[in-house]
Amino acid sequence: MGFLLRREEVLNVEQLQSMLDDSPVRAAQAILIAAKAGVVDAQALLGQILLEGRGIARDEALALRWFQIAAQGGHLMARNMIGRCREHGWGCAVDEAAAAREYRLAAHAGLDWGQYNYANLLATGRGVVEDQAQALALYRQAAEQGHAKSMNLLGRYLEDGQHCPKDVEAAVEWYRRSAEAGDFRGQFSHAAVLADSGQVDAALEWLHKALAGGNLKFLQTAHKALARADDPRIRAMAELYQQRATS
Repeated sequence: MGFLLRREEVLNVEQLQSMLDDSPVRAAQAILIAAKAGVVDAQALLGQILLEGRGIARDEALALRWFQIAAQGGHLMARNMIGRCREHGWGCAVDEAAAAREYRLAAHAGLDWGQYNYANLLATGRGVVEDQAQALALYRQAAEQGHAKSMNLLGRYLEDGQHCPKDVEAAVEWYRRSAEAGDFRGQFSHAAVLADSGQVDAALEWLHKALAGGNLKFLQTAHKALARADDPRIRAMAELYQQRATS
């Protein structure tokens, strides 16, 4: 019968995640063994490292296949990641309608990332008919589960009174929670609130955190907003954002 690995001999996902930081190649080998042994969490993790090329050769098509295998086993994040692959064309053709179907399944099962990603498509009318009210409801559901990006977007809806009663006080609270949960856009929003209330030192601290974590698109947009600020210390941050965006 050859060598067979018993399920109880497979490392658990927490052990595998820890190994990825210390020895990515060794961890990838262990993740592959666990995935082939039928450990659903490891199957989803294998898809992720294949997508990133972490400890293993990058292969987007194979990553998608492992996400599909894990999703068949009931793994909600793997279902969400199939949606990401379909949305962005990772290992497949771009198909936003198919992405929406995958996100919807994950969202309706209660996954915060599924709710967030499905809401994004609903808010922009990509792959589905635009539905701001449903998008807002999903952002709220994800935010109430602690999803940092959704907290910031919920704050935006509340601050602007978009498709809901305007509630600036609630918006400010969601921005704070998003910032503290680590979302760079939430940190930027929270900094804006602090700056408007005269708490410039605190605003600068959050702006530096947003600078450290922000992606290129965010940095390009944010530096223009900072350049229009009244306080010269905040305007000075615009140059730092621009430098980071062009580095």
